[in-house]
Amino acid sequence: MRLSLNVNGMEHELDVRPTARLIDVLRLQLGLTGVKEGCSEGECGACTVIVDDKAVNSCLVLAAQARGKKVLTVEGLAGDDGLDLLQRMFIEHGAVQCGYCTPGMLMSAKALLMADPHPTEEAIRLALAGNLCRCTGYTTIVAAVRAASEPPAEPATPPPEPDREGGAV
Repeated sequence: MRLSLNVNGMEHELDVRPTARLIDVLRLQLGLTGVKEGCSEGECGACTVIVDDKAVNSCLVLAAQARGKKVLTVEGLAGDDGLDLLQRMFIEHGAVQCGYCTPGMLMSAKALLMADPHPTEEAIRLALAGNLCRCTGYTTIVAAVRAASEPPAEPATPPPEPDREGGAV
């Protein structure tokens, strides 16, 4: 069957089997291998992508179910100006170990931050509950998401310029 998909802001016209899973179309037909297949049962979160602002396990979604929706994969996080803030925080906080779970973790965290730019630690842990990691123990991952959710530090305000008579303006 013919399928139109919007993935990472690009429109794609594809021929897919009616039973094709979204993960297979993303990986095999579009070459987006950041989407990982771990358990094939929706238990590990390695295949997480964002569909219309919601984190979903792409191993459990038929590709046809994404018709008319916007799909975002880890490859779509970085922009023209470099890595997304969340990606930078994962690196800065050492939240990347072997890397297998990282794309799914990033996408679950991104969906959370899209819905709630300043989540509590409890909300972060809940959003990541469907993503398994055998390397990090989650502490650094939660710290990275927390750092990405904090507003950027305000630049130091320079002292006021004195006026001609020596007082502050």
